[in-house]
Amino acid sequence: VSFIYEYLQGCECNMDFLQWTCHDVARWIESLGFPQYKACFTDNLITGRRLIYVNCIYLPRLGVTDFKDMQVISAHVRELLGIRETLWSRSIADPLRDSMGLFLEKKSRTGEQADSFIYEEFLDGMRQ
Repeated sequence: VSFIYEYLQGCECNMDFLQWTCHDVARWIESLGFPQYKACFTDNLITGRRLIYVNCIYLPRLGVTDFKDMQVISAHVRELLGIRETLWSRSIADPLRDSMGLFLEKKSRTGEQADSFIYEEFLDGMRQ
């Protein structure tokens, strides 16, 4: 049980990206070596909360169409968010995402409830 609380503390400290504006996200994309895609993220208003939806499925809709670039950006997003890649061989009985991914989907919404929602509260709800 103590390792869960250590993990939670680490998660809360590393969730600064949730406060990022679309310009912060664009600067991060540029820092990854993709300055050509800055406008794709600002024009589509991709904030830190919306990064959970940035993957190889949605990147072409944003204007990122080079497959290798899509793979690299998606991998960096997963690393930043602390989520695992959903495997194609996943059983349909399994959840669509790991617990952090599911939490970040809820957190991606705006409003007072989403703003005050924390990971520990989410995990408690999953256990019930």
